[in-house]
Amino acid sequence: MNLIPDGASVGVPGSVTVREIGLTEALEKRGSKVSVHWDPELKPADKNERLMEELTSDWFVMSTNALSADDGVFVNIDGTGNRVGAMSWAPGKLLIILGVNKIESDTASALKRVRDKATPPNVLRLNGDAPCAAVGHCLNCSSPSRVCRVVALMERPPFGREVHVILVGEELGY
Repeated sequence: MNLIPDGASVGVPGSVTVREIGLTEALEKRGSKVSVHWDPELKPADKNERLMEELTSDWFVMSTNALSADDGVFVNIDGTGNRVGAMSWAPGKLLIILGVNKIESDTASALKRVRDKATPPNVLRLNGDAPCAAVGHCLNCSSPSRVCRVVALMERPPFGREVHVILVGEELGY
């Protein structure tokens, strides 16, 4: 709350971590304009508008699917690409919040964690029927509801981008 100034616009993709800590509600209560595309009452046309609002906000607040401890690489997988796209290239500042459960020893382990531990519950959360949701780990499927479509590794903040990372000493998100 201290990082994001009063009056700043904030975009929040479908982050379970950000929802679990109640940041969206706290920002709204303070009077910030918070854009989310995952509001179940949104019509499809309004969802696209919200995705663009998230992207162009003063702050983009998200979690990461995994962080490699040996080299500090953030590993993320998206179905739409909105989160990894904004993480890589958006005009505002970036805030990444993650729980200790998302830290892995190396990049290969981080990518495995994303596919086997983060993706199956996200498929369930999104009401998808990709096979990983049924078996609990990645099958490298070709399902139409597959959410592993865009993989991004962020080794360093992109040029000209202000990035903040908050590591929370508890398990959060998937």
